[in-house]
Amino acid sequence: MDVFDELLRGVRGRGAVFGRSVLCAPWSLRFTDGAYLTLCMPLRGAGWIVPEGGEPLRVEAGEAAVVRGPAPFLFTDDPADGTGPGRTGGVREVRWDQARDTGSASGGVPEFDCATVLLAAAYDVQEQLPQRLLRALPPAVVVPDEEDCSPLRDYLEAQLGRGRPGDQIVLDRLLDWMLVCTLRDWFDRPEANPPGWYGALGDEVAGPALRAMHEDPAHPWTTAELAGRAGVSRTTLAKRFTELVGDGPVAYLTEWRMTLAADLLSHPELTVAAVARRVGYADAFGFSAAFKRVRGESPSAFRREAAATDPVETAAPAG
Repeated sequence: MDVFDELLRGVRGRGAVFGRSVLCAPWSLRFTDGAYLTLCMPLRGAGWIVPEGGEPLRVEAGEAAVVRGPAPFLFTDDPADGTGPGRTGGVREVRWDQARDTGSASGGVPEFDCATVLLAAAYDVQEQLPQRLLRALPPAVVVPDEEDCSPLRDYLEAQLGRGRPGDQIVLDRLLDWMLVCTLRDWFDRPEANPPGWYGALGDEVAGPALRAMHEDPAHPWTTAELAGRAGVSRTTLAKRFTELVGDGPVAYLTEWRMTLAADLLSHPELTVAAVARRVGYADAFGFSAAFKRVRGESPSAFRREAAATDPVETAAPAG
């Protein structure tokens, strides 16, 4: 599996997490629900994303904005007066736990007379794997559509409000696809600052070693064996890998295993010993020592804390 694919597999739109708003100026929407990520796509017109404490970013039809939470943010027609007293009806709050559709801010004006139609979707990302990538995002980014996502955007708009069986699942998956497409385009842009491993994937020395570790993290990899995958010496691999990724191969592998373990520990059916085996440790003692060194707390403490903050029960993975 491609590393980018693996890191984003836990990013999912779930149930009541999208909304379509018809907006007639003056208007302001304040997103206050603390979602980990929010995707905003003007289907018509334009607006301004105003992150809390950040600079406004303009987003137009044909572009997509991704806002990283949990801080609230504003989507408005006027960043200079988005919260001013002249706002018709004030500033409308958007809370994804209260309604599936954010509705209309048209004030009774027919939709075709309103300049902006916004589609927004929220993503509650609990897993550690995607957070590893998404933490590299700025508070908000705007990504121009460079044709890869255009057909998907058109199809997504066509599916809204059709009332067919399975609409929710279709829309969730289309939004997932749209988000991944947008993130991929962002990380490929020159102004992005992706993590070191992202660029290293295409390197002829570090890339084969990275892919090997991700394909089989439980394997007892050595620097020599990883160097063999790249057809270079241990010294060459260690130097190049550290230059690009920021850590040596063994240190990177340990940190990656602990990221995988953190997600596995959210499944109460798996014992600490079972998690240890899945990430390449022969016994729970050695695994626990490594986990505490990397994550700052024991696996048991991490599991208790995760259970306390996420009351949703998750089924154990197969195997």
